Amino acid sequence: MISERVFGKTNSGEEVLAFTLTDGARKVTILNLGGTIQSIVVPDKNGNPTDVLLGYNDVAGYQNNDGYLGALIGRFGNRIGAGKLTIDGTEYQLYCNDKGNHLHGGKSGFDKKIWAHKIDGDELVLSIVSPDGEENYPGTLKVEVTYSFQGGELKIKYHAVSDKKTAINLTNHAYFNVNGEGDGSMLDNVLWLDCDEIVPTDPKLIPVGGFKAVEGTAFDFNAPKEIGRDIDAADIDLKQGGGYDHCYMLKNKCGEYVKYAVVFSKKTGIKMSCYTDMPAVQFYAGNFLGQQGKTAYYGKRAGFCLETQAIPNNVNVEEYAARGSSIYDAGKEYHFTAAYKFEA
Repeated sequence: MISERVFGKTNSGEEVLAFTLTDGARKVTILNLGGTIQSIVVPDKNGNPTDVLLGYNDVAGYQNNDGYLGALIGRFGNRIGAGKLTIDGTEYQLYCNDKGNHLHGGKSGFDKKIWAHKIDGDELVLSIVSPDGEENYPGTLKVEVTYSFQGGELKIKYHAVSDKKTAINLTNHAYFNVNGEGDGSMLDNVLWLDCDEIVPTDPKLIPVGGFKAVEGTAFDFNAPKEIGRDIDAADIDLKQGGGYDHCYMLKNKCGEYVKYAVVFSKKTGIKMSCYTDMPAVQFYAGNFLGQQGKTAYYGKRAGFCLETQAIPNNVNVEEYAARGSSIYDAGKEYHFTAAYKFEA
């Protein structure tokens, strides 16, 4: 069941709607502002309703959303080095908003926009048209994102198509803490991440080539462990990211749907299983959080992200594009899925 209510208004007077998808004792709320997931409430091991998603209680929080909490990201999730995008010999200079690089769609990404909506049975469908030249990307891009919540599983289906050859890399920037969003720290959340390699970066967190095996390093979550156990290890990639903020290569081929991660809380008994058909996931440990949230102040490492996507900067690195290119010809459909399933 999906219900609709007014969440508030933007600074410019636009109405923001909240859609709540209910599944028995569980519910997910999604805003048409930025396609944002505002809350995920599930019962803990004692049946107590627990919100496991960091976020805000009002529109103002999301308009000043430092950290992109819960937001849908586009046209390009994560980073593009120096904002340089070259397609068929034409260079496009994208807006640089992060240490001289292009991050999460630039100056006014999809997270800042009011999306059109429709309710189709048990699915919420949000859509937007990004005009040719927006953020200096080529092509008019039509985007549709479908949310459903059944059997404790939040599923997000991404679809996009452009009338010109362009770059597309959509994701969601949800911050989770399976202890509960107000717990203050997710460092004791236990993570299993089915990955053998990460993508190393330069000091500005731009992947510039190569892969790094996780075996024997702080990045290895093939055996479940607390996120905080090795987060401050003496590793150059960890130091550059201020903790985990790295792209993990999934073992599936691009387009093959698999379970890639499980997160568990000893406190609440809540388990989150993660699925995708994208080739990689950015694991970010909230190293730079610092804002007032729904029921608590979200300090450093209050929540973590698992952002399914293509490899950051793959538009400039051929060996990354070979694992799943973000360059799409005119008329070629972009279509991927991510899901998070909750149980206790």
